Amino acid sequence: PDEIAQMREIVLEAMQAGAVGFSTGRTDNHRSIEGAATPASEATIQELQDIASGFVGLDHGVLQAVSDFDMAESRRCFDGEFDVLQKMAEAAPGHRTSMSLIERMRDTTQWRRIMERASASTEAGTPIFLQVAARGIGVLLGLEATFHPFMGFPSYKEIAHLSLEERVEIMSDPAFKAKMLSETSDKVSGDGSPIPPLADEFLANLDFVAMRLYRLGDDFDYEPPPEKSILAEAYNKGVSPLEIIYDSMLQDGGKELLYFPIYNYLGQNLDNIHEMLTHPQALPGLSDGGAHVGTICDASFPTYMICHWARDRSRGDKLQLEKVIHMMTQATSEFIGFHDRGTLAVGKKADVNVINFDELRIKRPRMVKDLPAGGQRLLQDAVGYRATIVSGEIILENDTLTGARPGRLVRGGQTPAPN
Repeated sequence: PDEIAQMREIVLEAMQAGAVGFSTGRTDNHRSIEGAATPASEATIQELQDIASGFVGLDHGVLQAVSDFDMAESRRCFDGEFDVLQKMAEAAPGHRTSMSLIERMRDTTQWRRIMERASASTEAGTPIFLQVAARGIGVLLGLEATFHPFMGFPSYKEIAHLSLEERVEIMSDPAFKAKMLSETSDKVSGDGSPIPPLADEFLANLDFVAMRLYRLGDDFDYEPPPEKSILAEAYNKGVSPLEIIYDSMLQDGGKELLYFPIYNYLGQNLDNIHEMLTHPQALPGLSDGGAHVGTICDASFPTYMICHWARDRSRGDKLQLEKVIHMMTQATSEFIGFHDRGTLAVGKKADVNVINFDELRIKRPRMVKDLPAGGQRLLQDAVGYRATIVSGEIILENDTLTGARPGRLVRGGQTPAPN
């Protein structure tokens, strides 16, 4: 109890200093460097309730959670886990809670049960909002990326230290290709580091993965049909999916990327995402741009929301442009408690995007090496922004940064709620 009280005081101190809220992660996907479960994933209901109770009396602050809801190692059941998060929300009356909404392979109907319980909680007086991704969530594979399925193959490990150009030249040799495709993966990569668990799962379930694996190419589509999958291509050519993956990664001088949506794409379309986005408690979210930067490039979600959902989608229902913009501006600002922005109104903060809607698009992700110590990350450029204005100052004009940096630290609770 003393430790929980100390944690509550730490959270309260942060909130009083301007923190926006408190978030917790309860998932098997997040591990310590030794592979152990993170403390947050094992937090008790008493701990979460006591921390949330520190919000009482504050005029700002949101709660957020991500959960598998059926974590295998802790043997949690769906309803029991949702109860924990709902009780956390109930411990902070007057404050809003959100949780991630994802279609998972382990339980393909779980996301609908989450929506049902979120609706019931909201109707009972404890609002629970749902953070929804704009498209399938997964990883990008390639010779430049952090992960690809050949990392542990003995022949690849012998050339892993070479430049991209040298690797592509060697791998283009039919004899080298035949040798490598005859091998099996080791448990360690060329630099001695363990092969990611994803690699074992990838190779052990190759046909299942290849059914949901797609080349990006120049005309990439984040809602590709089944006939464009690696498995379909392999079937049509009468070769193994691994051979198609090998050949694909050599394209564009070894810069080609393969898209593997792990979540939200089990039906090989975005119909379920449409249902999620049209839920009354939905908020656009999960646009990961600061983690796993060698395998994920999801910071383009906001632009994709406009392009795909309001204009380009051809395999199902679209969304009204006004709804998309509202979700990403006013709805999100109001949820977080930033009452000084989110609408074009006198007295509000002058943050505005001027968009050429007909020309708006995102380019294919690309790898750049601009992090400290030669670190690399995936970037995805956008086209069609006539101007981006922050606090009344133009920071981007015709897709080019001007060099202006008027942005300032934003603290929660600094703007009063509207009467």
